[in-house]
Amino acid sequence: IGYIYFEQVPLEAAMLQPLAMEELFSAPANQYVLPILGETPSGEPPDPKKCSPREYLEFYIFPVLLPGLAALLHEAEKEKCFEGKRTKFIPSDFLTEWLYNKNPKRKDESFTELFSIPFVKDWLKDRPRPPTPLSVLLSEEEASILIQSFWRGYRVRCDSEIQELRQWQKKLREERHITEVVKKFWTKQEAKGLDTYQLLIM
Repeated sequence: IGYIYFEQVPLEAAMLQPLAMEELFSAPANQYVLPILGETPSGEPPDPKKCSPREYLEFYIFPVLLPGLAALLHEAEKEKCFEGKRTKFIPSDFLTEWLYNKNPKRKDESFTELFSIPFVKDWLKDRPRPPTPLSVLLSEEEASILIQSFWRGYRVRCDSEIQELRQWQKKLREERHITEVVKKFWTKQEAKGLDTYQLLIM
């Protein structure tokens, strides 16, 4: 909010006029009602460069920001953010995308995903994000399937007969130099392919 306000008024002028908190919060709490998107208080909109901080917030900030925060809470509940400590849901991403697409200046334009927003693309170009951990991408069902699969594989590998088979395979590879044999085989195959290619282009 501060960033948007100071963008309209020079920083020096804003610093010379301290923000009167009693002006912002002088109305009783029961008078504050969550506005509908795009709905502004009745009356003529004030000049954004000359109005008071409270008027600027009520006419230009809250009609868009507060419904966005309400949508954010609904989405967070849908993503089960209140049920666990970790989640793939990133509130700032959702709010950025929501505010960008609900901007009244873009009302006739098509929906734009977060990573297609121009300023987001520019930001991430110089500051790429680390990969999202798999633990927050998987659902509980997907994670349980992976864990059970790993556990079954581990139990099978612990079986004495399987251990004996793996030792025999390891010894066979060492005695017959299986790695070298495979390497030579593929070298020959690549040479044959190269000869065929040369014949084709001649």
